[in-house]
Amino acid sequence: MSSRQVGASDIPAAAGGFRITCLRDARSADARSGAARSADVRRGPGRPRGGGPYGIRRVLTAMVLMMALFLAGQTVGALATAYWAMVVARVVTALATAAFFGLAASVCADLVSPDRTGRALAIVFGGFMVANVFGLPLATFIDQLMGWRAAFWAVDVLVALCLVLVLFTIERAPAPRGLDVRSELAVLRGGRLWGAFATNALLIGGVFATFAYLSPVLTKVAGFSEGVVPLLFVLYGVGTVAGNIVLGRLADAHTLRVLWLGGAVLAVLLGLYALVASDQVLSLVALFLLGFTGLPLNPAMASRVMSLSNSGALINTMNTAAVCAGITLGTWLAGVGIDAFGYRAPMGAGALLALGALATLLLARITDRHHVERGHPASAPADLESATRT
Repeated sequence: MSSRQVGASDIPAAAGGFRITCLRDARSADARSGAARSADVRRGPGRPRGGGPYGIRRVLTAMVLMMALFLAGQTVGALATAYWAMVVARVVTALATAAFFGLAASVCADLVSPDRTGRALAIVFGGFMVANVFGLPLATFIDQLMGWRAAFWAVDVLVALCLVLVLFTIERAPAPRGLDVRSELAVLRGGRLWGAFATNALLIGGVFATFAYLSPVLTKVAGFSEGVVPLLFVLYGVGTVAGNIVLGRLADAHTLRVLWLGGAVLAVLLGLYALVASDQVLSLVALFLLGFTGLPLNPAMASRVMSLSNSGALINTMNTAAVCAGITLGTWLAGVGIDAFGYRAPMGAGALLALGALATLLLARITDRHHVERGHPASAPADLESATRT
């Protein structure tokens, strides 16, 4: 089983983190109604509460449908006897995952005030990190012990359980509001938002260029035995949890600084990892730091997207789709590199993508300054972002 197949356990773990956030904030909603009203003023007309223009209950219902779709795709994968069936299953689960995370981020952001968006998103993405600590090694162990189909069925059980938990959450959610697709689509006209999508795709693409091939890198280059690989994934997962705790707290007040520093550290780290990959001790250090620096950038990335648009489900789903496109690009580029240069190539490919992400951040900064110098009125949101989130 490949690393990406094991990654299917991310949805149930993320759903668990999402439900904790929902229930905690729902219980305290009455106690902080005054703070919520002031948050509405700070949000402005472009960022309504209650799941954006959709309403929390409607978005939660859509999340259940996406989990059901994921469950169906995962079941097809577990039963697959032909390559085409597995491809269909993976495409279905990928689409469901992208939509699920977008919807979860939308609801999560609207349950808290804007100055706590990053922390709230860190809880949701914390499920993703926990999946790396427990789900990834466990699925790898099940694969080695009973075969990859057993790992697929185990994920099926977890998804079904979380689906039921989210169904209970719907009962406590507010009634839905009207759907306004036009307001969702209007924010896509700005180039800054597409620039943020590009940054996110390249950052996570750089992470997955290496992550997707970690198992052969650790066994063929560093010389670890296959039986030790699940334990090494635990080390990587611990790094992601620690990084999510730290970077999630910084994502609100220092969004762009987190992205700048994270992208720079990621580029340097992967470049050095390519050079020292044959050293087992240094490989362990690089593995932990990759976990700490890579995926935990997600809250800052999502927070930046929301600051440039609204917290609507459509925008957040498009952000997740951009990240998935980056993952595809990263794994493909690393695969091409392996064919040409061997198993050190994934780290080099990841470093190049991280440098590309830094280039998009630099381009965004230059563009913002150019608008300010010209007194362009449309630059105000970006100016505010640069002033308060860096």
